[in-house]
Amino acid sequence: MRKLNPDYVEIAKRYANTCPYFELISMELKEIRWGECRIELAVAEKHLQPFGNVHGGVFSSLVDATTFWAVFSQIEEDVGMTTVELKLNYLAPVSTGRMIGKGKSIRVGKTLCLGEATIEDEKGDILAHGTSTMMILKNLKFQGKEKWPPKFLD
Repeated sequence: MRKLNPDYVEIAKRYANTCPYFELISMELKEIRWGECRIELAVAEKHLQPFGNVHGGVFSSLVDATTFWAVFSQIEEDVGMTTVELKLNYLAPVSTGRMIGKGKSIRVGKTLCLGEATIEDEKGDILAHGTSTMMILKNLKFQGKEKWPPKFLD
């Protein structure tokens, strides 16, 4: 197992948390570890569909981002990724509180990667579960990325 550079992790979290989509949906990348991550979202009125529950698209976004960052921790520094398939099971509705996404990398291959995520409420009840297949792309880089420290310490 490689060791992630804490300085890189902090910059990546800040970069993700200030990207337009994370700000729009109010997601916050809280933690990145080797093969794992945690993203939280405080449920607000803007997340609700007409029946008063969080819209499925919010769940989908949370699963997509959570699986991405869990897998991203294990890919090489000079490549990027994009999602090619997302599968999601909605298990319980939510209309208030916090949604906590916990991501886990299942497999990192040369071209394709698989991650999974559970979305829980503050009590630890599972609201959704999903998996995501991502493709590694050699020419995909962070937009506007300045000079960052190395991703790995080894």
